[in-house]
Amino acid sequence: MPIIRIALNVPVDTLFDYYAEDASTDDIGLRACVPFGKKHLTGIIIAVVAESEVPPAKLRAVKSIFREIKPLSQELLLLFNFCSHYYHYPLGKVIMNGLPLKLRNNQSLQLKDNQTDNQYSLTSAGKQITVKDIPARQRIARRLLVEFHCSTVISHRQIQQISPRAIPLLKDWLTWEWVAAIPKISTSIAPNLGPPLTTEQAHAVVEITNDDGHFKTWLLHGITGSGKTEVYLRIIASVLAKNKQSLVLIPEINLTPQLEAVFRERFSAIPLVSLHSGLNDTERLMNWLQAQSGEAKIILGTRLAVFTPLPNLGLIIVDEEHDTSFKQHEGLRYSARDLAIFRAKQINIPIILGSATPSLESYHNALTHRYHSIRLTSRAIENARLPTIEYIDTRTDKRREGLSSALIDAISQCLAEKHQSLIFINRRGYAPVLLCRSCGWSAACHRCSSRLVVHLRDKKLCCHHCGHDEHFPRACPDCGNQDLAPFGLGTQRVEETLAAHFPSARIARVDRDSTRRKHAWKDILQAIHTHQVDILVGTQILSKGHDFTNLSLVGILNADTSLFSTDYRASERLFAQLMQVAGRAGRAEIPGHVMIQTEFPEHQLYRALQRQDYDSLAHALLAERKAARFPPFVHQALLRAESHAMHDVMDFLQQASRLVAHTNTIEMFDPVPAQIARLKGMERAQVLVQSNSRNQLQKFLARWYTEINRLSVHKIRWTLDVDPVEF
Repeated sequence: MPIIRIALNVPVDTLFDYYAEDASTDDIGLRACVPFGKKHLTGIIIAVVAESEVPPAKLRAVKSIFREIKPLSQELLLLFNFCSHYYHYPLGKVIMNGLPLKLRNNQSLQLKDNQTDNQYSLTSAGKQITVKDIPARQRIARRLLVEFHCSTVISHRQIQQISPRAIPLLKDWLTWEWVAAIPKISTSIAPNLGPPLTTEQAHAVVEITNDDGHFKTWLLHGITGSGKTEVYLRIIASVLAKNKQSLVLIPEINLTPQLEAVFRERFSAIPLVSLHSGLNDTERLMNWLQAQSGEAKIILGTRLAVFTPLPNLGLIIVDEEHDTSFKQHEGLRYSARDLAIFRAKQINIPIILGSATPSLESYHNALTHRYHSIRLTSRAIENARLPTIEYIDTRTDKRREGLSSALIDAISQCLAEKHQSLIFINRRGYAPVLLCRSCGWSAACHRCSSRLVVHLRDKKLCCHHCGHDEHFPRACPDCGNQDLAPFGLGTQRVEETLAAHFPSARIARVDRDSTRRKHAWKDILQAIHTHQVDILVGTQILSKGHDFTNLSLVGILNADTSLFSTDYRASERLFAQLMQVAGRAGRAEIPGHVMIQTEFPEHQLYRALQRQDYDSLAHALLAERKAARFPPFVHQALLRAESHAMHDVMDFLQQASRLVAHTNTIEMFDPVPAQIARLKGMERAQVLVQSNSRNQLQKFLARWYTEINRLSVHKIRWTLDVDPVEF
């Protein structure tokens, strides 16, 4: 009887054998439900063999094999295998992590027959209708109208995903001629779409499209507003002309609405799907199936989309490639950017890494000619200029509630000219600390090594690490003093201060709290683009990829906190963040002005930012990294461990560090507590290992991982983090 070898979603790095009388090698890649202990689990068939090392008496029979679809192609299996070996993580958990949730359960998939998926767009009459014309109680109608305005063309499936009640509305709007149906999807691409290219954009498009279409890593290094997205669109058009698919990876879900609208407007007749955590399980599965079948030609997604099955993949784009959001920070700690490069090499297609501030690793690879660099040094819109950057020395210009008089005057001038302002502070909540002025007590999270953040409107103290919240104390628990005061700034406090200074201004706060509701971010974007907002207050959500044509002023608060961090990547991240947020200003004909409040206006990072000179800072930081033996000049891995008691963690790490003898090519440091030593009730520590050779490091990690698995660690949770970006 044939034996299937199956990968299961369990924390054991092995495959499991089961009898399957009707199995054949054609079943490799299918799902199968098998008994596992006292329960049943679904996994993926990796191999079909005739013999097993497990004694026949202990082999159990498979419960069922699901043959409605094959989730795993040979190409994808190779990608998962590489991911498992490189990041030293169980293959079964790697595979199941990459599949939609509905493919991980023990049920067969009920696939509906494919029907014509009509598309719809607003007519000229429909475009005259605004959200204000629809009563507030008709929330579904308002949601549908916003979706039409954002996406230009919407499919029948997308309308169903908004709400089942949106379908009757669609019928009414068709009757009233607010919308018109596009009954048949056409894959033809109209020529010469989009604005005329600048000389640099045209050069980039020609360089990449005239290449042989084989594997090559292109670093598209373009300043903010230089038109990197337009370059993507032109290259995707050439890929679509060959009937190939394009995968576009973005770092955050909040970038999806605007970028998706741009892609749908340009390729209105081309099937496009999004894959991100904002979709429900059914939506994600349907989009995943469209990509797997080859029906969807453009796939736009966050990091997990790198595992999407794409039978005709011809191009991969990683936008904002420097962003640390491409690195998974829990469980399987993979880098979607690095896996995308491996996948492109594996199937021999080009990959484009785009950024205004490339990661130092990518920049170094371009300097050493591992990557092919293309520069965009000027803004794409004819009269658009880079914003001027001014520093407000807060040692002399004192702040009131976080805002200097110079910044308040600039906002007032901006309002008078009916332009928009953006005040950037990368800290949500009202204030980061609740402080007793009498004894110095501050509210701390009992589950984490961090302070509780003040959320004044909710009258709560919240931990932004574990989610714990509690009510305000009536008095200091140490001394009984009732005069407790919030200390420091957060987005809510800045919003309150601006409202007091400018009572008639329309202020919108954009952070994780205000965008938590499913469609809140799309509504805010719509309000910004239709000039219903005068002042934006926000975190890093606003710093990337957005094009606000009426935005002329950017004010940046509390940038100094990262200047002297113990994290060697802090300067690189701060420069990238400031460059990105500064780049939101002056993207059209309105001149841009950036004001940064700082106590260190002469710092080299600020001077490089003022000159928009990424190269000089990058060379300086690379020289520091080389002298200190930091990446990209060495390759690193962290053994992370956590338990309820720190002494258990340190004992485990001490024991683990002695398991494998390491040569002089491997450098291992002593165990130390993590930067946040207590998180979600668990005590955490780590051991750093590094080597000049990636190959030598991987060989060592493979041996070490095997030996650690043999330890008795029932009290300890541990994982290997290869190429860590946080410590």
